[in-house]
Amino acid sequence: MDCRSDDSIKNYVNDNMEEAIILLETLGKIPAPSNHEEKRAEFCKEWFVNQGAEKVYIDDALNVICEIGCEEHEDIVVFMAHTDVVFPDKQELQMKREGNILYAPGIGDDTANLINLMMGTKYFLKNKVATKKGILIVANSGEEGMGNLKGCKEIFKNYGSRIKEFYSFDCYLGQCITEPVGSCRYKVTVKAQGGHSYADFGNENAIFTMSSLIQELYKIQVPKEAKTTYNVGCIEGGTTINSIAQECSILYEYRSSSDKCLKTMENNFYKIINDFKEKGKMIEIEVLGVRPGMGQIDEEAFERWTNNNVSIIKKYFNGDVKLGTASTDANIPLSMGVMANTIGTIDGDDAHKREEWVDLNSIPMGLSIVLELMLQYAGRV
Repeated sequence: MDCRSDDSIKNYVNDNMEEAIILLETLGKIPAPSNHEEKRAEFCKEWFVNQGAEKVYIDDALNVICEIGCEEHEDIVVFMAHTDVVFPDKQELQMKREGNILYAPGIGDDTANLINLMMGTKYFLKNKVATKKGILIVANSGEEGMGNLKGCKEIFKNYGSRIKEFYSFDCYLGQCITEPVGSCRYKVTVKAQGGHSYADFGNENAIFTMSSLIQELYKIQVPKEAKTTYNVGCIEGGTTINSIAQECSILYEYRSSSDKCLKTMENNFYKIINDFKEKGKMIEIEVLGVRPGMGQIDEEAFERWTNNNVSIIKKYFNGDVKLGTASTDANIPLSMGVMANTIGTIDGDDAHKREEWVDLNSIPMGLSIVLELMLQYAGRV
C-alpha cells in the first residue's frame, strides 16, 4: 500500500490511538518549565531512538532534533512542537482523566500537539519513508514566556538558509497562524536616595518615581498601522512601610504584528526613559527578550502555500479554519522571509491554566492532519 494513501493514514491512526494516549499521559506528567526542559528532552530523545531514528540529538538549547533525509538533501522542511510549559513546577505535573477529557497544566499547549508530531514521525521511521527534502523534526525548547523562542532561534542558527518551509504545531484545531505578533520585553529599574520615612522625609522615593514613569508609558499613543499593545505586568520594590524606597522595578512589554510599529514603540519607550534620565533620575534597562514580527516574504507564494495547508486541515476538520495572528515559534522564520504556519492539532481549552484540558477523541483528527502535511514531502525526486 502507498504510504501516502488515505487508507494508510487512516489505518495507522486507528491502530496507534491507544499508544498516542499513553504517550500523552506519560509525557504530560513530566515537568518542563521554560529553560529547564531537560527531563522532557531526554524522554523524547530516547523515544525517537526506540522508534528507529538514526540521527537524533539534544542541542545546546535543549531542542530534541530528529533528522530524516537531511544528509541526502540540502533543502530542509522543519516540523516543530515545543516541550516547555508556562508553569515553573519541577515536580511531576498533576493530571486527571474524566472519560475522554484529560486535564493537566500544559496538556494542550503544547504537549498534545507534540504527541501528534511524535506519532507522525514514528510513521516515517517505521515505514522508512523516502523524502523529497530533508525533514527536521524538532521537539523544541523555550517557546513560552521568558524562553523567548530560544529553541527556534537555535534551529535557524544551526541550519540557516537550508530551511525553506516551516510548520509549528501549537494552538487548537481550526487555528492556522499566518502572521506573527512580535514583542519587546524589558525590566526597568529606578534607583533613588531613599532613607527613613520620618528622619529623611523629602528624599526621592523610587516607587514614586516609578509611578510617574508608568503614567508616562501609559500615555503613549500606539501606532494605527497594525494592532499594537503595551503592558506593565509586574512591579516590585521597597523594603518596609517606614522606609523611603531606594529601588523599584517593573516588567514592561509592547507587542505588534508590524516591525514598523514595534520600532515606533521602541522609540517612544526610550524617549520617555531618556527624558527621566535628563531630569537626574537613575534608571537601568535590561532587555529580557525580543520576538520579531513579519519580515519580507513573497506574499503570493506564501498565500498559495498556506491555502494548500488549509485544504489539508479541512480534509479532516469540519469547522472553519481561522487564519490569525499570534506569537509562536513561527515568528522566527516569518521574520526571515521563510514560509511558516502554526497549526493547531488538538481540541481543548484553558491554555495557561492549571485546569487546561484536551479531548482525546480529537487525537485521530489532529494526527491525520500532521501526517498528511508531512507526507507532502514523501517520495524521491
